[in-house]
Amino acid sequence: MKYVLAGSSGFLGKSLARDLLADGHQVVRLVRRAPSQPSEVRWDPAQGQLDPAALDGADVLINLAGANVGRPWTPTYRKTIRESRVSTTSTLATAAAQMERPPVFLTQSGIGGYGKDCGDQILTEETPLGEGFLSDVVRLWEGAADPAREAGCRVATLRTGVVLDHAAPAFQLLALPFRLAVGGRLGSGKQYFPVVSLTDWLRAVRHAAENDQVSGPVNVVLPNPVRNRQFTKDLAAALHRPAFVPIPAIALTTALGEFAWELIGSKRALPTTLQSTGFTFTHPTSPEALASALNH
Repeated sequence: MKYVLAGSSGFLGKSLARDLLADGHQVVRLVRRAPSQPSEVRWDPAQGQLDPAALDGADVLINLAGANVGRPWTPTYRKTIRESRVSTTSTLATAAAQMERPPVFLTQSGIGGYGKDCGDQILTEETPLGEGFLSDVVRLWEGAADPAREAGCRVATLRTGVVLDHAAPAFQLLALPFRLAVGGRLGSGKQYFPVVSLTDWLRAVRHAAENDQVSGPVNVVLPNPVRNRQFTKDLAAALHRPAFVPIPAIALTTALGEFAWELIGSKRALPTTLQSTGFTFTHPTSPEALASALNH
């Protein structure tokens, strides 16, 4: 199939492009500079500029673009986080709406959309989005795909947990304290901590692209939710390191501000849409996902 990929320079984008090309698919990358090869197409999402003719024949459009949320959320950076997701999704969806044959439209989204701290509540795709900055971002982000929906495209929004792979920036940050022998649970450790292996994230994207039953929100997380204290033990064991140094919630909120709730807030999310449409996980548990991450 022909895939068009926005956000191809990030970790997930590079991984997906490599995976698709290895299986013989065609990948067109959207870039914000002058194209340097035939497989690149220039766009300017900040200005809403993308020529639909350049996407001719595409079967699947995927937006993985978005500024890193793992930085202090100053008022200026909040705008960057929001605009980097909304403008890219909107520009791609508008182009999709003008294509002769409606493509499948996938956009990355965030599991943080359910709210800062959901306790032990089970979160499925039927659960309403919560309150707070990231919930508002997810509403706008997913809503920006409306032009594609209205034009008859099948649209799926991938609400993804932390993707585990040795080369993933978020995983490297999580693992660093353990590698230095100062790792431990985050806050109380009772919070559910949504994660998924890179292998299963890649397979979930392909499943969403190829399975006509998949549309709307899609939770991309382990089918066996894990609490942070158990994840911490599993990570320490996988790295053959101790896990004796818990990090108090107050230290995280002081250092990271509101972003800390992505680490200490509980999200007991389940991948209901994936599993109800026939998807099976290669790494369904935390130890298996961590082993996969470290063995690549």
